[in-house]
Amino acid sequence: MTSSKDTSKSKKPLTLSRPNTLELKKTVETGQVKQSFSHGRSKSVTVEVKRSRTFERGESGRMAEVTTPEPSLTEAPEPEKKAPAAPKKAAKPVAPHDDLTNAEKAKRMQVLAAAREAEESKKQAVEEEQKRLEEENKRKAAIQAEEDARLAAEEAERVKAEAATARAENTKSSMEKAEEEAKVAARVTTEARKKREAAERAPDPRSAKPKPRPKKKPNVAPASVGEAIANELGGRVKQGNKPTFVPKQATDKKEATGDRRNKGKLTISSATSDNDGRQRSLASVKRRRQKKLQQERGGNRAAPTKVLREVILPETITVQELANRMAERATEVIKQLMKLGVMATINQTIDADTAEIVVQELGHTIKRVTAADVEEGILGNQDETDEEQQTRSPVVTIMGHVDHGKTSLLDAIRSADVVRGEAGGITQHIGAYQVNLASGNKITFLDTPGHAAFTEMRLRGATVTDIVVLVVAGDDGIMEQTVEAINHAKASDAPIIVAINKMDKPEANADRVKQELLQHELIVEDMGGEIQTVEVSAKTKMGIDKLEEAIMLQAELLELKANADRAAIGAVIEAKLDKGRGSVATVLVQKGTLNIGDIFVTGSEWGRVRAMTNERGQKVNSAGPSLPVEVLGLNGTPSAGDDFVVVDTDAKAREIAEYREQKKKDLAAAAAGRGSLEQMLAKLKEGKAEELPVIVKADVHGSMEAIATSLQKMNTDEVKVNILHTGVGAINESDITLAQSTGAFVIAFNVRANPQAREMSRRENVDIRYYSIIYNVVDDVKAAMSGLLEPEQREKFTGYAQIREVFNITKVGKIAGCMITEGSVQRGSKVRLLRDNVVIHDGALKTLRRFKDEVKEVKEGYECGMAFENYSDIQVGDQIECYVIEEIAREL
Repeated sequence: MTSSKDTSKSKKPLTLSRPNTLELKKTVETGQVKQSFSHGRSKSVTVEVKRSRTFERGESGRMAEVTTPEPSLTEAPEPEKKAPAAPKKAAKPVAPHDDLTNAEKAKRMQVLAAAREAEESKKQAVEEEQKRLEEENKRKAAIQAEEDARLAAEEAERVKAEAATARAENTKSSMEKAEEEAKVAARVTTEARKKREAAERAPDPRSAKPKPRPKKKPNVAPASVGEAIANELGGRVKQGNKPTFVPKQATDKKEATGDRRNKGKLTISSATSDNDGRQRSLASVKRRRQKKLQQERGGNRAAPTKVLREVILPETITVQELANRMAERATEVIKQLMKLGVMATINQTIDADTAEIVVQELGHTIKRVTAADVEEGILGNQDETDEEQQTRSPVVTIMGHVDHGKTSLLDAIRSADVVRGEAGGITQHIGAYQVNLASGNKITFLDTPGHAAFTEMRLRGATVTDIVVLVVAGDDGIMEQTVEAINHAKASDAPIIVAINKMDKPEANADRVKQELLQHELIVEDMGGEIQTVEVSAKTKMGIDKLEEAIMLQAELLELKANADRAAIGAVIEAKLDKGRGSVATVLVQKGTLNIGDIFVTGSEWGRVRAMTNERGQKVNSAGPSLPVEVLGLNGTPSAGDDFVVVDTDAKAREIAEYREQKKKDLAAAAAGRGSLEQMLAKLKEGKAEELPVIVKADVHGSMEAIATSLQKMNTDEVKVNILHTGVGAINESDITLAQSTGAFVIAFNVRANPQAREMSRRENVDIRYYSIIYNVVDDVKAAMSGLLEPEQREKFTGYAQIREVFNITKVGKIAGCMITEGSVQRGSKVRLLRDNVVIHDGALKTLRRFKDEVKEVKEGYECGMAFENYSDIQVGDQIECYVIEEIAREL
């Protein structure tokens, strides 16, 4: 049994594969449907239509399909009548072109009619939408006309205000121009008012009621019909989630919306014309007007003043760091360096002299600093008030000739210490100790009677000795080393107390000693002088109390005071390396109080105080002024005479120690000695000395006196020879030590230095000059003394200049435009300003420029620009006289 609608040639008759089993294959009707998407995309898809078929058993007992006609959309469906199933052999074949029934054809025609109606309704909707958009454009055009009229009115008011200001400030021609602008503004206002009135007379599109849109029918047109409508309308628009179509002209944003922001810049010509082109928005016009007003106001203001800074210049500095310190751009610094002929990059290092020139060219001030500034301020405040000062004990050094009783006198003084215990005794190796007198006073004695240690401390600037006790034996009188001790004491500027020892001997003669002291310019009190003399005996302890009284009296005259409430400052008396304790230094505190844990610097060494002991071996926690203590905690062994300063931090101490170590290496590497005559002459030329220190040693006493007398005859009011020491015999180590500490040179007349002194002079770079003719000595000393004289200053005329023009330059001042009429002008020369041949100013030349470049010299016939130091009262016609100062060496 087959279906009457199955017309496909590929269909097979219905059969049973197994007995009593019914199997059916569904009929399939296929077709191609074209789907449309947004942006003009489309796609063809295959559609499969399935229908349900009904089978009933016929009269013959076989199953046959029952065909149900589809109801018509216009007419009511009639009840279906069952027809008896015809036998298979009676069924007629269906033609291929007759595969649709009449009902299906009627249904399809009905669908096409519905699609046409939907198309017409959509066309009508599109036309209504187009009309609505046109009305909206008209409404917006009216609003834009009102806005343009208001903007034109504001522009006219602004033009009137500017015209009024221009009439008040400008000349008659500017006033006529302002009136013309006012007329144009009035015409603009009239045109804008006409446009606004025309817009008001036009019917308001907002009052018209839009026509109601027809309701959409539920039927949906097929894709092919929708594609045809889209092609006809030429556009697409979305409504909900389904695509609909609008005309192309509606998608043009500029034409449809009529946005006033896109109408261009508002000008008088555009406002007066009927062109509704692009215009600027109101906010944009306000911003432009604000910017213009700010520019006009800013143009009348003065240029910002350049900030001049104080630039700190170290010994070397990079270009970038120099620019940062001046707050200038690095390119400006590089330009100045290129003008000086220095090609430097931003990271290149330049010296302080070059950097100073750059800083001056840019107008800043300079402050030079060196590596020695790390020591600045470590000594604290030097100007301490009297309230902070307290009386301290005097520091005494005992000196004298060998075997004159220095050691015995020290032992006698120590035995007078009322605090000394019987069992402990005194630790003598400490190098210094303090004696407590019965009167309650204290005296600090330095156990360094040797001249070398004494002068070594004075050489390093550690003037720790307040009083010098000169021990002279009563039976021997003044001896050679006694004279050396006197010279050392004079060089230290310390008061001298003469102790005449061994007065217990019958041959002792104190008057003879006093007479011999006169030869060395030591006038005792008995002869009307100021030198105290005390007759003592270390053996019998005679006069020890009088010696102590003389020391205390001298201390009262000196008014020795110190501030104990500050960081400690002192000097190293002696230092050594102990195997068990490390570096140990004997320190004499001069100011402040030294405590355990303080960080200190001494010479090129530094450390922290770990422990302190006094001269009796007792541990102490603090040490005040004039108290000697042993200090543990150094990282190295210092030298005798080094200063001892307490600092705040380890970093500060380390920095100072490193600088001093480098300085010591530089001094050791210097080839020239400190006592050489050439270096001394250089110092004299620099004006650092006013007297020439010398030491004279001769073979006989007559030659020594002749040389000394000849040298003293060359003394003048401006310069003189300072003979520190004279002697007969070979040059010894004491002479070299004295010359080293004072910076003198040694004159050796027919004598030579011993090997020890020769080695010491080479090591310490002390100059020894050997002579055999006295006139050569006089000539050399005369040449050296001539260098002490101030050089004669003489003016040398260089040229004249005439001021032709005066320029007033901001941030620079007045510049004189000059013509060199005679000679030449050099940079840095002295100038005199002449007005009517009268000198009105005498000063220095600040700048000399030719065009924009700084030049060294301008010759006759050329023009240049000049400026003076701290003077600006210049006029056209003034004359400038230029000169330089020359120094001429004087001779005795």
